[in-house]
Amino acid sequence: MSVNGRVAAGLFVLLGLLWGSSFVAIEIGLAYFPPLQFAALRFFLAGLIVLGYAAVSTDYWRPHSRTDWTLVGVSGGLLIGAHHAFLYLGQEHVPGAVAAIVISLGPVLTALFATGILGDRITPLGVLGFGFGFLGVGLVARPDPDALLSSDVVGVATVFVASACFALGAVLTRPFSLDIPARTLQAWAMLFGAALLSVAGVATGESLAAVEWSGVAVGSLLYLAVVSGAGAFLIYFELLGRFGPTQINLIGYLEPVSATLLSWAFLGQLIDAVTALGFVSIFAGFALIKRRALGESLAKARGGTAD
Repeated sequence: MSVNGRVAAGLFVLLGLLWGSSFVAIEIGLAYFPPLQFAALRFFLAGLIVLGYAAVSTDYWRPHSRTDWTLVGVSGGLLIGAHHAFLYLGQEHVPGAVAAIVISLGPVLTALFATGILGDRITPLGVLGFGFGFLGVGLVARPDPDALLSSDVVGVATVFVASACFALGAVLTRPFSLDIPARTLQAWAMLFGAALLSVAGVATGESLAAVEWSGVAVGSLLYLAVVSGAGAFLIYFELLGRFGPTQINLIGYLEPVSATLLSWAFLGQLIDAVTALGFVSIFAGFALIKRRALGESLAKARGGTAD
């Protein structure tokens, strides 16, 4: 299925809203689930749904080669497993809107890892962009030298590690030739990541027996697995071929806005002005690092308004 420009733009905004809402759903669900087992259940269910979609939409529904399995391992281990382990653990200490802002540092960290690992060239303005990105996280965390182990600081630091895991996984998978369809890779990565999360949960003393099953608990799990999980990724697959990587990264800057609005609507929470300034600083860092790609994407979008 192909989509025209207006529909694609609408789906782009919808995807940002869905992924932003996941931070709020995680915050709600953590009152009922142990964090790692919560993440494991989410991606086990989502992985089965996406795998079913892959099975009916392509003959290439399972990994075939060593490269395929390597991509599944890296994606499942870092992009799903480690990323969400630290995200869910961090959200035990900070609100979803704050977590979404810290996660939006991901594209900046991706560029930093690409510079160190893949040898990507960085300009002086890019260095300034890194500075803005880390300044933004500092504004969000605002560590007190006398309380460096406060709940808020620990939460922001933990979510920062989650963002770094995702960025590292994105860089490590870039050199591979992607023969496996994205939906197939994502399905198996979700299932592998879910297994890792479950094992980590057991290793840290979590048990599914501790789950407080209720309508809210089931609702948050199903929303994360089906709507902002499998459903959002199916939208992502549709947009993947149309938007370049720079434009797709912009979704990460819709997520904090969505998470903030939904946190206010459902939980009565609002971020303060300094935290909002931190988000602006992170986005400014991304814009400086990716200014050429953003300019090219904007020119392409203007040229394609007739779609």
